[in-house]
Amino acid sequence: MKENQRAKDICIRDARSEDQEQIKQHLLEAYTQYEQLLSVERWTRYKQEIEESAQGHQTIAFLVADWGDEIVGSVQLFASAQAAYNRPELEIHTPIIRFLAVSPKARGNGIAERLIEEVVRRSRDLGAATLHLHTTDMMAAAVKLYERLGFVRAVEKDFFNGETHVKSYWLRLDEARVG
Repeated sequence: MKENQRAKDICIRDARSEDQEQIKQHLLEAYTQYEQLLSVERWTRYKQEIEESAQGHQTIAFLVADWGDEIVGSVQLFASAQAAYNRPELEIHTPIIRFLAVSPKARGNGIAERLIEEVVRRSRDLGAATLHLHTTDMMAAAVKLYERLGFVRAVEKDFFNGETHVKSYWLRLDEARVG
């Protein structure tokens, strides 16, 4: 990526079917940093989940960040915990962010924040009062971003995925500092 290329050159848009293979490669590039932190079995399952997510099944929005002709960021928005995780017991019936990712070579350019801003805008357009997401402690940089943007912990919506404690955060859209 050229150093003189600026973040203003990033285009946030809806993913297209022809993007699927590039999105899968982008997601794997972004999430591979966690491979060494997970058991082989857990990484294998997570990698498969990441690859399958590139298809965008059950999303209400699937956004990508284009920088030139390359996808360097993406995020998926689901209508509920049922659609996002097949976990109706979480009783989350408002939009949920999943698989927010920025390619390592494009980090530090505000791409994740721009993707979240667009998700916030679209969630408001849907009439949602809140926006949720789940993350883990291994994603410390993401947690810092979410907290800076106003997301707060929703401990009652946490769950365990095998040995992994998956922590819930939510944002009141009427108080959001983004979007």
